[in-house]
Amino acid sequence: MLAGPGPARAEYPDRPIEVIVPVPPGGGLDLQARLLADVVEPFLKQKLVILNRPGGGGAVGMSVLLAAKPDGYTVAAVWNGPLTTNPHTQPVGYGIDDYVPIIQFSAAPFVLCAAPAFPANSGAELIEHLRKNPGTYTYGNEGAGGTLQLAAERIFRTLGVRVRPIAFRGASETVNNFLGGHITFYGGGVASILPHVKAGKAKCLLLTSAGKNEVLPQAASLTELAIPQAETVLWRAIIAPKGVPPERRAVLEAAFRQGAQSQRFLAFLKTLGETPMAAGPDAVGKLIRTELEELGKVARELGMKRP
Repeated sequence: MLAGPGPARAEYPDRPIEVIVPVPPGGGLDLQARLLADVVEPFLKQKLVILNRPGGGGAVGMSVLLAAKPDGYTVAAVWNGPLTTNPHTQPVGYGIDDYVPIIQFSAAPFVLCAAPAFPANSGAELIEHLRKNPGTYTYGNEGAGGTLQLAAERIFRTLGVRVRPIAFRGASETVNNFLGGHITFYGGGVASILPHVKAGKAKCLLLTSAGKNEVLPQAASLTELAIPQAETVLWRAIIAPKGVPPERRAVLEAAFRQGAQSQRFLAFLKTLGETPMAAGPDAVGKLIRTELEELGKVARELGMKRP
C-alpha cells in the first residue's frame, strides 16, 4: 500500500522573528531597528519583535543571538563595535565565524566638533592648531577602547597630532560634558550633536569618513585632508547565528533589502544625517574582515589589544 503525501512544509517564515538589539530603547540603533522592522514586516508577512538586550558594549546581545537556534527566527541589529572593535579590546567569547551577515542598512561618520569660539574654522586649521599644541586638548568618547576612540586615534596618528581621550558612558554624557565646557571636543555620532550645531552651540570640523556629510557640509572629510585610507565610520547591519539555512538567509536578505530601500526608512535616515546602505552578505563580510584587521593594528599601538 502506497503511503499518502506527508504534511506540507510550512513556508518560511511561519511565525514571528525576534530581532535582538544590544542597546537600551531610545538610542540611534534602537530607533533605526524598530523602524526597519516595521517596514520589513509586509515583505516577510510576519511580525518582527524587538528584544533589547543591552550591556557589555554589545556583548550581552551578541551572546543571546549566538545562543539562539539557527533557524532564521532570531537575528540581531548591530553596529560595528561588537564585530570589529570589541574582539580586540574585550574577552567577547565569539569570533567572526560565529555569525553570518545578512545586510548592512546604514552608515554615518563619527564627527569631531568644537565650541563656536575654538580658534579653528576648518579641518585644515584644526590640524594645524593641534600640531602646534600637542596633548593640550581633550575629546570625549563613548567608552574607552570603543570604535570611536580607535577611529579618532587612527586619524590622529596618521596626521601626527595628539589629543587626549576622555571616556564617558554614552553619547548623552559626552554631549553634556562638551556643552558644559569640560572637554574641548565632542567625538561621536552625527545625530547626537546635530541639534546643538543647529542651535549654534557647536561647530563640527572633522569627519572620520572619506566622503562628505550632507547635514554637516562644513566638516572636512579625510579625502580633503589627503588621508582617505584612515576612514572608520559607524555602520549598522543585520546578522544571524551561523548555521541558518542558505535559503532562509536569502529570504531575510531580500526582505531587509526592500525595507532598507523603502521611502519611509530612507527619509528617516536623512533626518539623522546617515547614509542609506544595502550591502549584501559578501560585501559586509569583506568589510568586517578588513575593519577587524585595521582596528586591531590601532588597538595594538594604543596598548589596548588583549592577548
